[in-house]
Amino acid sequence: MQTGDRNDAIGVGVIGLGRAFTLMLPTWVQDERVRLVAAVDPRIQACEQFRNDLGGATYDTVGELCTDPAVEAVYIASPHQFHAKQMEIVAAAGKAILVEKPLAITLEECFRIVQIVDTTQVPVIVGHSHSFDGPVLHAATLLSQGRFGDVRMAHALNYTNFLYRPRRPEELDTAQGGGVVFSQAAHQVDTIRILMGGMVESVRAHTGRWDSSRPTEGAYSALLSFQGGAFASLTYNGYGHYNSNELMGHVDEMGYERQTSAFDYTRGALSMVDETSETRLKQARNFGGDDYRREMPASTPHHQHFGHILVSADKADIKLTTKGLDIYQGGSRSFVATPKSSVPRAEVVDELWAVVREGMEPLHGARWARATMEVCFAILESARTGNDIRLRFQVALSRKLCPRPDKGSHSGTKQKKNPGS
Repeated sequence: MQTGDRNDAIGVGVIGLGRAFTLMLPTWVQDERVRLVAAVDPRIQACEQFRNDLGGATYDTVGELCTDPAVEAVYIASPHQFHAKQMEIVAAAGKAILVEKPLAITLEECFRIVQIVDTTQVPVIVGHSHSFDGPVLHAATLLSQGRFGDVRMAHALNYTNFLYRPRRPEELDTAQGGGVVFSQAAHQVDTIRILMGGMVESVRAHTGRWDSSRPTEGAYSALLSFQGGAFASLTYNGYGHYNSNELMGHVDEMGYERQTSAFDYTRGALSMVDETSETRLKQARNFGGDDYRREMPASTPHHQHFGHILVSADKADIKLTTKGLDIYQGGSRSFVATPKSSVPRAEVVDELWAVVREGMEPLHGARWARATMEVCFAILESARTGNDIRLRFQVALSRKLCPRPDKGSHSGTKQKKNPGS
């Protein structure tokens, strides 16, 4: 049971108690500005654990959850292919929405969501994506202030074992939102757009499908051209040989130090199980599963990250690290620390609070997320056709919601005294 909640904490209902929820749970439990009040999930065991551990109500349908008066905002953490329909139900009920990336798995669905948001005026935030990470927002703030002149170029690189972690069948089917473009490019593209102002003009890309037993995109490289002449190269490889955490001081994506170069799941491990068993493996490590870690992890000394990112401006090169920013300027190198909350992913709640309690416009709103997904769709189309893909629905970065880490980020964030587990 949660304790120590503020009287004005935002009541959050959850759709889907799977992997995304499991990763966000420390945030929901430890940040006093939010409290979990309700959930819906098809797994009985997960619902039981939600009631027992977190003290919230559980429901059979999304519609029933939305009738709960304690629910002010709904966190949609279901599989990608359900986002659009569930957002429609939640918006019709007048609840604020925090939906996991990607916004949707077709551009048509993205347009429908934007139309629904315009009609209902329900606030929508799309995340968590790694564009919420503290050093990303810190760098975006400095760059948007023009301290280093115009932004000219960026490079982003990430090598992981993504494709060989346990997957449900639809996660290996691009048509259902599977593969690294929907799951991983959504992080990388969102991050680069925030750092470079948002306005991508064209995309040229290649994708890799190199294992017939995992029949979806496992890798991509993309060149993004931005308005004004800037450009960025994005590379992601999820085939599990090299681990680019080596470039981040052996700190993994979640901010933990891991000195090993070996991955937890390899081709060999998954070759020993069938499709049904693989699905069970994935469910076992999630909330309510047999292998779920019920204790809340201690705060890490590092920010989360999504691989190596280097941004070049007229007056400096800026490298994002797990503690802040390395700034290379005039033949010298300096370091600017990014303040870190004790609550993981507090930046997500920063934005949720600003939108729900203070009436501000979201940085990661529906139009912004549609523009990110337009880039992702363009990666797939360019790889398929061999052509440059011109973009039409980009939106510029909203300057006013960039946090100011140099003036005290997360000043309103406090950890709950006795978080549930």
